[in-house]
Amino acid sequence: MVCWQPPYMPDAATIQIPATTANLGPGFDCLGIALNIHNRVTVERSDDGAPELTPMANEAAAAFFGTAGVAPFPFHCHIDGEVPRSRGLGSSVTVRLGILHGLNQITGQPLNPRRLFEICAALEGHPDNAAPGAFGGFVVSGPGTYERFEVDPALEFILLIPPFEVQTPVARKVLPAQVDRLAAVRSCGNACRITAAFASKRYENLRGAFGDGLHQPFREPLVPFLPKVIAAGEKAGALGGFLSGSGSTICCVTLGQAEEVAQAMQRACGDKDAYTIRTHADSRGAAALD
Repeated sequence: MVCWQPPYMPDAATIQIPATTANLGPGFDCLGIALNIHNRVTVERSDDGAPELTPMANEAAAAFFGTAGVAPFPFHCHIDGEVPRSRGLGSSVTVRLGILHGLNQITGQPLNPRRLFEICAALEGHPDNAAPGAFGGFVVSGPGTYERFEVDPALEFILLIPPFEVQTPVARKVLPAQVDRLAAVRSCGNACRITAAFASKRYENLRGAFGDGLHQPFREPLVPFLPKVIAAGEKAGALGGFLSGSGSTICCVTLGQAEEVAQAMQRACGDKDAYTIRTHADSRGAAALD
């Protein structure tokens, strides 16, 4: 006779979540890539009352408990890692996914990874960071759906991280209610080219495909050296570059000359407090650490 065993429910769980770069220029709110820099979120049941949590953590917890049908309980939350805040690298997704996956682990995993992604995307308001953060790789996403592709480690991502933040709500406010039709058509074509290049792993076809008329021209005043940095990266050998998410990070993509590209981007920025990170795509997405 086989007896049913309840799922193992640890008192604490640590989740590693990758940074993400979204939009990739013309893929506004639908294209994203997980990067090999991470935050780690530890969630632990509390025996000494309800600890004070940030509004973001409380919102994620409420969404989890409400969806999973689990009675709420107090918990501690600790976050550390390498993902800078408010730089267009999905730091809010690392927090939300970390809490969602952490609570899921310590309650016996009542929700599957797709449902956790859907909750995170709803909290974010769009899925372009949530999807690669959840599943890794290059992801094309929409409301409740996604298509994921592996990214070859030969492709490098050079991040120029300025010393100032850009808050996503501020970056959204500068966008116009309407855009030029021809600019929209060109952007749509470029987003298709980017998707085809990643799906086929023919990355040379990314050259010239990051041009955008949907959001970057309107956000340039928030990161005024954006065009100079991209042009310098391309001149040094990059396939192209774009504003990462809503900024302030600028990302260039390259198959070689990574150090030359990084140095050129930093020189073009002209801010001595800016720094660069060379990294690759993360293929794992959100994952529990042993």
